[in-house]
Amino acid sequence: MKDSEPKGRILIVDDEESMQEFLDIMLTREGYDVETVGSFRGATNLMAEKQFDVIVSDIKMPGGSGLELLKKARSMDPNTTVIMMTAYASLQTAVEALRDGAFDYITKPFEVSQIKYAISRAFENKKLRDENRILKQKIRSSGGAIDDFIAVSKAGKEMKELVKKIAPSDSSVLITGESGTGKEVIAKAIHALSSRSDGPFLAINCGAVPEQLLESELFGHKKGSFTGAFKDKIGLLEAANGGTFLLDEVGTTSPTIQIKLLRALEEREITAVGATQPTKIDVRLLAATNSNLEAMAADGSFREDLYYRLNVFHVHIPPLRERREDIVPVAKFILDKIAGRTEEPAKILSEETAELLEKAPWKGNVRELENVLERALLMADGAEILPKHLPECLRGVAPEVPKRPLATFPDEHLPSIETIEKAYIFWVLMSNEWKKARAAEILGIDASTLYRKIEKYGLKDYEPE
Repeated sequence: MKDSEPKGRILIVDDEESMQEFLDIMLTREGYDVETVGSFRGATNLMAEKQFDVIVSDIKMPGGSGLELLKKARSMDPNTTVIMMTAYASLQTAVEALRDGAFDYITKPFEVSQIKYAISRAFENKKLRDENRILKQKIRSSGGAIDDFIAVSKAGKEMKELVKKIAPSDSSVLITGESGTGKEVIAKAIHALSSRSDGPFLAINCGAVPEQLLESELFGHKKGSFTGAFKDKIGLLEAANGGTFLLDEVGTTSPTIQIKLLRALEEREITAVGATQPTKIDVRLLAATNSNLEAMAADGSFREDLYYRLNVFHVHIPPLRERREDIVPVAKFILDKIAGRTEEPAKILSEETAELLEKAPWKGNVRELENVLERALLMADGAEILPKHLPECLRGVAPEVPKRPLATFPDEHLPSIETIEKAYIFWVLMSNEWKKARAAEILGIDASTLYRKIEKYGLKDYEPE
C-alpha cells in the first residue's frame, strides 16, 4: 500500500520490454502511478478505459506510429500531455510531433535526469492548464468579461443578460451600436463566456485597412501571388482557429471580401490569395458595425445572404444618452481603471461634475467620456474633479467668436474648402505621428473615410516610412 496519493498517472508506450521496465521502476520511485504497454492497439485500449495525465510514447511501435497515437490521444482527451521518444531522430519528425500537439520530444538514449525533467515540466504545465481552465469556468459562471461593461440601467442590464445567454452557443453574432459604445468589449465578453475561451480572440477593423491589404490579412496569401508577397502568409481567420474572430466595421467591406466571408461562414473554409486549394477553419465569427446593415442589405450595398448569416443573434448596444443612469458609474469605473494603470489614488467626481456628465450628449459615447476624464485628471491638482476641469463645451460655455473678421480678402484669394480640409487632415496626421486611428478620432470621422481622403488628396506620399 502506498503511503500517499500518487503525483499523477503516466502511461508508457514502448515495444522494448527493458525500456518499459526501466521507466516503470524509475517513475514509480518518483511517486507516479505508472502503467506500461508495448503496442499501438494496447495503448488505445488502455486510454479508452482509463484517463492518463501524461503519456510517454515511442515513435516506432507495432500496429501504428507514435504520431498516430499522439493524434488519437489528443482527440480522446485534449488535456492529455504527450511526450514523444525515438532512437531515429530527425528534425522533420520532431517538428511534426510538436506541431500535432506533443509537449516534448526526447531522443534515445537519454539521461535519467532528462526524462525526469521532461515529465516534471509536463505535470507543471498540466497543473497550470487545469488551473486556467477552472478559472475560466468560474469566469464563465460569474459573468466574466461582461462585468467590464458597466450597466445599472434597464437597457444595459437587458443587453448584458442577452450576451450571457447567447455566448455559450457557437453561432455568429452581429453587434451594433454607435462609435465608442464598447462593441469590442462585448465581443471579448462573448468569447470569454464561450467554450472557445481557451482559444485565441483576434479582431480586425475592416474600415481601417485598404481593400487590397484586407483580403490578404483575412485569408492569407501565397508566395508570389502579388508584388511584395515574398513568402506565404497565414490569414487572421486561420490564425484564430479554435477561437473567435471579430470583423469590426464589417459594413465597409467590398463585394469581393463579402463573398469570401460568406464562404467562410457556410463552408467553414477559406482560400488564400494565390492558392488553388481551400483551407478548413474552425472559428466563431462575430461582426460589429455602427452602420445600418439591414438597410444596406435592402438597398444592395451589402450582401443580403451575408447579413443573415452574420445576424443569427443580434446584440445592440444603446448609446450613453439613452442610458444616462450608466454615465456616472461608467465614469467611476474609468477613473478606477486609470488609477490602477498609473498606480495613483483614484480621484472622485464632485456633485456638480457628475451632473454635468449626466447631461452631456456624448456623441462619442464611452470613448469620448474616457478622453474627457483623462484630460480632467491632468487638469485637476487635488483629489476631486471639478466642473472647471471639464471642457468648456460640457460646462455650457460657448467659445468667444470675434464680432468682425480679423482681416478681409478678395474672393479670388480665398482658399477652397477642399484645400482647407487637405491642410487640416495633413496637420492632424503630422501632429499624431501618422497614427491614423487617433487622427480619425480627432477629425471625427471613420478610419475608412480618413483612408479615402488620404488617397484623394495624395497625402500618402508624405507618410514617413
